Parts: sequence; C-alpha cells; structure tokens
Amino acid sequence: MWARMRSVWRLLRALRLFSVIFVEYLVQMGLERVFGEARLVARWRRVHRRNARRLYRGILRLRGVYIKMGQVLSVMGSFLPRAYAEELESLQDHVPPRPFSDVERAFLAAHGKTPQVIFDHFEPVPLAAASLGQVHRARLRGETVAVKILYPNIAKIIRLDLRVLRWAMRVYSWFVPMARLERVIEQLQDLLERETNLEHEAKCLERIARNFKGQDDILFPKVYWELTTRNILVMSFMEGIKISHTNELRAAGIDPDQVARRLTESFYQQLFLDGFFHADPHPGNFLVQPGPKLVVLDFGAVSEVRWNLVDGMLDILRGMFAKDDRLVIKGIETMGFLAADGNRELLERTVRQYFQKLLLVQIDDFGKIKGETVKRLADPGVEKHELRELMRSVEYPDGWFFVERSVVILFGLVAKMAPKVNTVQVGFPYIMKLLAMKQVEQAAAAAVTSSQPALKPVAESA
Repeated sequence: MWARMRSVWRLLRALRLFSVIFVEYLVQMGLERVFGEARLVARWRRVHRRNARRLYRGILRLRGVYIKMGQVLSVMGSFLPRAYAEELESLQDHVPPRPFSDVERAFLAAHGKTPQVIFDHFEPVPLAAASLGQVHRARLRGETVAVKILYPNIAKIIRLDLRVLRWAMRVYSWFVPMARLERVIEQLQDLLERETNLEHEAKCLERIARNFKGQDDILFPKVYWELTTRNILVMSFMEGIKISHTNELRAAGIDPDQVARRLTESFYQQLFLDGFFHADPHPGNFLVQPGPKLVVLDFGAVSEVRWNLVDGMLDILRGMFAKDDRLVIKGIETMGFLAADGNRELLERTVRQYFQKLLLVQIDDFGKIKGETVKRLADPGVEKHELRELMRSVEYPDGWFFVERSVVILFGLVAKMAPKVNTVQVGFPYIMKLLAMKQVEQAAAAAVTSSQPALKPVAESA
C-alpha cells in the first residue's frame, strides 16, 4: 500500500513538472500572437532558461529514469533550445548517491548475504553514482574490484516514469512535428532495458574486448562471473587518470591530443567495422594509463548499429571530403531521415544550403565553436512558413538514437580535451584504410578459394 502511494505521488510530481513547463510555453506563444515575434526574442531566451533550470531541479528530485532522460536531452541539441543542453550537462557526471542500505538490499536479494560478508572489504562510500545504480570499491581474495549495483525496484520505477515521458513527448511533438519522434522514447526504453541487466552488460564488455584483441593500448576490465547477477556486476578495478583531466595527463607525460586521436579511432572502428559500439562515451567512462593506454568502462549502453546508418554516414563523410553535396544527400536518404510523404525538394535545398555554409567555416580550434558560428550553423536557412513543413519531411530513423547520442558525447569530449583534433579528419582516413585492408583480405581469401579444385560429391567418387 505504501509503495503504491509513493508511486502515485511520484507520478503526480512528474506530471506537475511537465505541466508547468508546458503552460509557460503556451503563455509565451499567446503573447507572441499579440505582440509579434520580434518583440519577444529576449523573453523567449528567458523562458527557455527558466524552464531548463526548472527541469534540472525537478529531475534531481525525481531521480531514476528522469536523470537518464536529462542526460539524453543534454546532448540532443538538434531538438531543444541550447539552454537545456547547458543546464542539464552536469547530469552527465554529477549525480548524488543513494544510501548504503539500498546496496545491502540489492546484495541480500541476489546472494542472501551483505557485501561485508562476501568481500574482504567493501567501501560504503561509492566511487561514482548514476541514474540507475552506483559503483563501489571492494577487496576480493586479495584483489581490488569494482562492484556495480542497480538500485532496488528500479524496473518498476522505469515503467512508471516511461508513461509520463510518453505523454510529455506527445505534447512536445505538437511544437516539433518531426515524423516518428516517438522513436526517441522507444529507444530510450530499449536503452534502459539494457542498462538494467548487468549480466547483459558483462557480455557486452567481453564482446567489445574481443573486438580489440591484439590492440594492447585499449584495456578492459575482467568480469567475475561467480558474483555477477542481473543486478550486480563485479569487475577488476582499473587504475588510471580520468580522460578529461588534461593537466594531470600532461603532468604524467601523456599527450592529450594523442589520447583524443586514439579514442576517436577506436570509436570509428566500433561504429564502422565492428557494428557494435559503446553508446555512452562520456568522460567518466574512460581512464588513461601511461603509454598512453585507454581504459574503457561502463558497457550498459552498448548497441549494434544498423548497417543502413553506417552506409549513409560513410556517404556523408565521403561527400564532405569530396565537397559533393549529392553524396551528402544520398547518405541522409540512406540513413532514413527522409519521411515517406516528406517534401524532398525542400529537404534537399536545405541540406545544400547548410552544406555550403559548412564549407565556408574555417575551424582550427574545435573548443571555440560558439557564438555567431553556432548561430550560423544552427540556422536551417528556410523561411518561417517552411520550417514546420521541413520538420514534417524529416523522420527519426530506427537506431539513430544511440548513434547520435554517442557521436555528440564523444566529439564533445574530444573538443574539450584536445581542441585542435579534428574528429572527422582523424577518424575517416583511419576507417577508410581499415576498410581497404579488409577488402584486400577478403579478395585474397576469395582468390585462394577459387583456385582450389572442387571436391567431387561422395556419391560420384564412390
């Protein structure tokens, strides 16, 4: 009974939060009709900032799925005003931990014992806390391990929270009429299902580690399967400097630019060659050891990439390098961004205009892309009456949620730690070289196969 009342109270608090934001935007739109758009530009900025802060405070109170949602919204700059990205950005790293009693409850449910009984030593203060669980340091048979624990009842909380988020997305779609925008919630649900199964995460960890076998500068934790369950993951503890602490890297004789380039190359390999990639590459998930060696952590948000997205992205990259807008448009269509009943002519014109602006931008420091440059690039270059038709012509493709999220987070991380590193110029030639080598190997293998005499069927030889 008490749990049901808490669930209802949580639902009401979430609905109140989104309703207040929604009503303020309705009031603003009403004022715009009366006084005109030009006179309310500054007020729009204040409304966006006020609602972004209101959403941030509400997310911290609600926790759970809402923190995950805030992390997603903080990198979805193509769909939200910039104020939201700025206010919600701190959710990527700074999430308050839950009481240690929640950790003990998780261990009692999984193993029938408290962590103090299972481990030689278990630190009650977590190393890190996230939206769905937290990580503690412990000692097991003389070895230091990292223990990741999901919060109790998190599955029930997720189901309740997703109901509210679907309602909020339906309201949001009135203002941003993009086709199939509900896929954002569908793919968020998919992400949450993965991140609430730590056995699945352990398997993903081992699969990515196999893909980097032989590359000694990319390191992964070892899984302790005897203690790992759906709600608890025990791994070897990995040492290193947090990747975004560039001053510490330099003090240790490590070049941040070299680390950023290797991080970019590893991401391109996962996305374009392996088809299986880390979809949450924020700074807290990477450490650096001397060498430099890159330590990769947290594999809850790992995803397989749809190959139409890979083919389309390769066409877009080729088009950018060749300055060929036809290839860029072909890539966008291959990826599935063009809605079936969309205005193809308007979309193509917008892409060409945007592409021409992009070619005119000279960037030698990716950490300083802001101000007028951002405004110029963010402007779609269409008349106001065409904007809604343009949005209706764009569809949110299946599988794009994970790719967009990882690309935005990773490229943002590289821009902060190594502003001179161009992620496209580093990654694209690297992946094209690997693809060429792969094609040569496949051609050689085919030649060997074709040169061997065909075996006679058993019946015929008999």
